[in-house]
Amino acid sequence: MKQSNSLLLLAVAALIAAPLLLPIEEAEFSGTDQQAKRLVEVSAPDYKPWAQPLWSPPSAEMESLLFALQAALGAGIVGFYVGYRRGRHTRPDRS
Repeated sequence: MKQSNSLLLLAVAALIAAPLLLPIEEAEFSGTDQQAKRLVEVSAPDYKPWAQPLWSPPSAEMESLLFALQAALGAGIVGFYVGYRRGRHTRPDRS
């Protein structure tokens, strides 16, 4: 049992270290919003956007933070609902 835990721990450490140790070329990572914008610019260069954002985050880091908070809040709400429904379903009747 102890040996299998050691092997699992070693495998997890290797998975964590591999992306840090592999040589990475300079790559530009962009989201689907930017890719869609580029596609529209190429396919319809005369397109004029009909809506503007109400507020733009001051930096990419702030945008990532807000996205992560939104995802965490959504996951918390869904987890609470699933746990609540499961608890109501499995509790014994009090009557």
